Amino acid sequence: MPATSPSYSQLCALHREVAHLAAISSLVGWDQETYMPPAAAEGRSDQSAMIASIVHERRTSPRIGELLSACEGEESLIKPGSETAANLREMRRDYDLATRLPGELVAELAKVTSQAQDAWKHARAQNDFAAFAPWLEKVFALSQRKAECYGVPAGGELYDALLDEYEPGATAAQIAATFTPLRDRLNELLKRITDSGEKISEKPLRLKADAASQHAFGLAVLEAMGFDLSAGRLDTTAHPFCTDIGPGDTRLTTRYKGEKFTDALYSTLHEMGHGLYEQGLPKHDHFGEPIADDISLGIHESQSRMWENFVGRSKAFWKWVIPVAKKHLGKSAGRYGAGDYFAAVNTAKPSLIRVEADETTYNMHVMIRFELERALLSGTIKVKDLPGEWNARYMEYLGVTVPDDRRGCMQDVHWSAGLIGYFPTYTLGNLYAAQFWDKINDDIPDLSKQIGKGRFGELKAWLNEKIHKHGRRYRAAELCKRLTGKELTSDPLLRHLTSKAQSVYGI
Repeated sequence: MPATSPSYSQLCALHREVAHLAAISSLVGWDQETYMPPAAAEGRSDQSAMIASIVHERRTSPRIGELLSACEGEESLIKPGSETAANLREMRRDYDLATRLPGELVAELAKVTSQAQDAWKHARAQNDFAAFAPWLEKVFALSQRKAECYGVPAGGELYDALLDEYEPGATAAQIAATFTPLRDRLNELLKRITDSGEKISEKPLRLKADAASQHAFGLAVLEAMGFDLSAGRLDTTAHPFCTDIGPGDTRLTTRYKGEKFTDALYSTLHEMGHGLYEQGLPKHDHFGEPIADDISLGIHESQSRMWENFVGRSKAFWKWVIPVAKKHLGKSAGRYGAGDYFAAVNTAKPSLIRVEADETTYNMHVMIRFELERALLSGTIKVKDLPGEWNARYMEYLGVTVPDDRRGCMQDVHWSAGLIGYFPTYTLGNLYAAQFWDKINDDIPDLSKQIGKGRFGELKAWLNEKIHKHGRRYRAAELCKRLTGKELTSDPLLRHLTSKAQSVYGI
């Protein structure tokens, strides 16, 4: 049994109360992105601001500070490596960060981002960046104030303060030092692919299916992979996401295209990876405690990218899923074999849309966003210049011409939602996923055969046991070292991508 004390019990109880309030906020946010009627947008922004203010007030209560100090003085609670020590370490971190933010700023951020998300939806649909720009200026101005409140770490920059929210301990300089050589190696691989002259048919992906059929197909895949639909659901939205409401309530969203069923399939697999992580955390026993929360978004993304790409884009997966697709999408789904689908979903070519990008070029999209939001936060570029800067980088990095802002700088929801500092975690997630995948295959040598038979239980159990159940007991870098015996490196990801390119393009 973990050590405890009256102060520790009170502290955990207060954190549970805050978590319940935050869950209400998550539910309100989920509703806004799914079923909320358009006319409710203004009222919803006021509701979001009020809930955020209440959550912040509870989170920064002096009583929490007093209890934290009392617990930190009890030797039985701070024993290195213990559950209570990990909880207290993370509670202290969260409390110290939260108390640096004024309540009015937290409320204003919640209100403005709620309004900005609604404005983004309409502006994106109308391809009207001018209508969205004032909201984006407000979001970045508030984010800048938030970063200033957190404080710039020694030798760092404002961006570090926001990045630390999503990937504790990471800095912009470290991210840039990782991204630059990775970009060079990816460019080299892309050149080899282009020089091969091999043309891959994408006809298998052009299967037309209505949204209802695709939804049934997605649910069948989710259930087979172990996502608990009695403790979750799948809905549609403009930009897919996963949100965790609380114990027994993890919600996924996706979107459907009539002409390309794999877009929704991979969107669903991606969000399911997040959902399996959330369902694997020990929330029923420790809700509100850091030990029942995710480590970082880099680790979170490793789970989504693993199921989406390492599982979902494998030949073994297609061997299993074709009969499932035939059942829900029609006999034409069986017109092609596993090898045809495998090649089609692993083509590597520059494109406009991040969420539809292949594995090889995907990280270029992330790097562009990292550079732009870093520059916007520092004031190096202005919001009005964003479309031009975006388009120039897409030409430089990917060699593609951006036809309009809807498919350009307005394609993602993150900036309107105030998620500044989030994007680098997508590439970190790819790196972690590749390194974990090597270890998983060492531990489960016949994994590919299992996937080919639709058996995902051992993989899910490995992730539950090695990653999910620990919550925030270990920081991301420590977890990686514990699981793989190595510091995070880009070598496994490059091996993975090169192996696929060899299979598809014969390079």
